Amino acid sequence: MVASINTNHGSAIALQSLNKSNKNLDGIRERMATGKKVNGPKMDPSTYAIAQQLIGEVGGANAVKGGLNAAEATANVAIQAGQAVGDLLTDMKRISIQASQDGLDASSRQALENEFNALRDQIGTVVDSADFNGTNLLESGAAGLNVLANEDGERFAVDAQDMSAAGLAVDTLTLGTAGDALTAMAALDTAIADASGKLADLGASAKRIENQNEATTQRRDVLRKGVGDLIDADMGAEAANLAAGQVKQALGVQALGIANAAPGTLLGLF
Repeated sequence: MVASINTNHGSAIALQSLNKSNKNLDGIRERMATGKKVNGPKMDPSTYAIAQQLIGEVGGANAVKGGLNAAEATANVAIQAGQAVGDLLTDMKRISIQASQDGLDASSRQALENEFNALRDQIGTVVDSADFNGTNLLESGAAGLNVLANEDGERFAVDAQDMSAAGLAVDTLTLGTAGDALTAMAALDTAIADASGKLADLGASAKRIENQNEATTQRRDVLRKGVGDLIDADMGAEAANLAAGQVKQALGVQALGIANAAPGTLLGLF
């Protein structure tokens, strides 16, 4: 090998090795800082593209889940209010039975009718309060819900159930006479059955929303895991790589120093 002071081949090789070690350390530090082994399309174009597509699907699943959560809350509010309406109808029937007795004095009958009317008015209050985010499934004329089921745009309907006093046909009942009370009893039996059927429909819709919500959550979690498998860094491995890289860097610095000092040995020849 030619001894030269103009060209230091050993120094060039040592510098290349040191630069490579520094670049490797920069990559390790970036992965440790971000927690990702793929931080852009330049690092791994195909993996990055697949991960971005999956991230988009995760975003879509989150959007669908948000709509399902709102729909589920709306249905649950309606169910709770509907159960309260059912209880009020039962109380109204109890009072109508009391009022159907012959021989009640006027004041007793009036007291029963006042209580009966108060319960009917309370049905209106309960129905009016069965509102979530501007949607009420129990009020007269309600439009129902059109629930987004998935990112493909599929939807399913949650039908509104009119549980107002008029919708249950109890708005005009009276207990003025024993005969009126008997009529009210029959109407209330029908209203209780009607309310039960409407509650069953709401319950079935709420269960469907709940099931779809759970399925969406599971799909989102699988997608998240897929993204993590593709781009998340193994922090334990990266920590070990960092320690090894720092040793290589230190050795590279020493090797470069030795290589740079080599031409100085030529002075000993003179």
